[in-house]
Amino acid sequence: MPLLRRGRRPGSGTDNTWPGFVDALSTMLLVIIFLLSIFMLAQFFLGQALSSKEDILDKLRAEIFDLQDSLAIQEQINNDLNVEFNRLSSNLQEANISKEDLAARIIELESDLADAEGRGTRVKRSRDDQVQIIRDLEKRYRESTATLAREKELTHAANRKIDLLNHQLTSLRKQLSVLNAALEASEARDKEQRVSIENLSQRLNAALASKVQELSQFRSEFFGRLKKILGNRSDIRIHGDRFVFQSEVLFSSGSAVLGTAGQGEMKVLASALKEISANIPAGVDWVLRVDGHTDILPIRTRQFPSNWDLSTARALSVVKYLISEGIPAERLAATGFGQFHPLDTSNSPEALKRNRRIEMRLTQR
Repeated sequence: MPLLRRGRRPGSGTDNTWPGFVDALSTMLLVIIFLLSIFMLAQFFLGQALSSKEDILDKLRAEIFDLQDSLAIQEQINNDLNVEFNRLSSNLQEANISKEDLAARIIELESDLADAEGRGTRVKRSRDDQVQIIRDLEKRYRESTATLAREKELTHAANRKIDLLNHQLTSLRKQLSVLNAALEASEARDKEQRVSIENLSQRLNAALASKVQELSQFRSEFFGRLKKILGNRSDIRIHGDRFVFQSEVLFSSGSAVLGTAGQGEMKVLASALKEISANIPAGVDWVLRVDGHTDILPIRTRQFPSNWDLSTARALSVVKYLISEGIPAERLAATGFGQFHPLDTSNSPEALKRNRRIEMRLTQR
């Protein structure tokens, strides 16, 4: 195994490559965390701004609805006054017609009286009766004139009310126009801010996708080198983006202590991982996830009350050993899945053996 035999040349002095690499990775990690913090703060402030804009828009819409209701009421009042004005105009026309009829009647009576006096004939009615008729006609004429005057006064009052309502209606329309303009301006600003947020999100997603693609390339290289080093073994295999070790290779039955053979395998893996990580760009925030799995046979011991505890303890044991081999702790994660994610759902001994495993996945944090 060439990777295991590679060592420090005699007399070459202290190798500072690894601390420098750790410093570079730490610096890049801080930069990425700083950028993500800025992005989160920007999203927070933009969200606050949008929330306040939404509140203002809601208030403007409520004011517009109130003004529209007031406008509808004023228009109804205006319509009622128009109806009343039309009725008064009709009454005024009827009064004018009655006045004209009375005047014609008076003229006719005066003509008859003049004709009677001129001809010297006697009339059927006495003079007193004719005087009484004339007085009655004059009384009716005065009453009609008074009624006409009252109708005119009511008409003038209705016209003044109509003018006032028209003025109020014009003012309401102006206010509605101003509110609509303010609403349109606010909606335009809101639209611009949403477009800015969408552009920022697209740029961030593109950057993350680029980092994931870079990590996929190094994952393939990492698994390829491990497969080449470990050879075609049935107890160590690759499933998609995961490198799978059978539990029997690393641990004894019911134990979470990494055996001698398991330590040798993990030493090879740590060496390959350190070599590959030296070429991973500092901007790629990678992590090696170690997943522990058990079969469906339950375990209930004092140390491991359940399969959850056993799978988690085994994953943690692998992580601790990799740390002892120089893999940074922040680049490792240990998880336990118990018996709930089997590769083979049958209950045969072969299936139970396949399901007892340790999976390793090089992924994005």
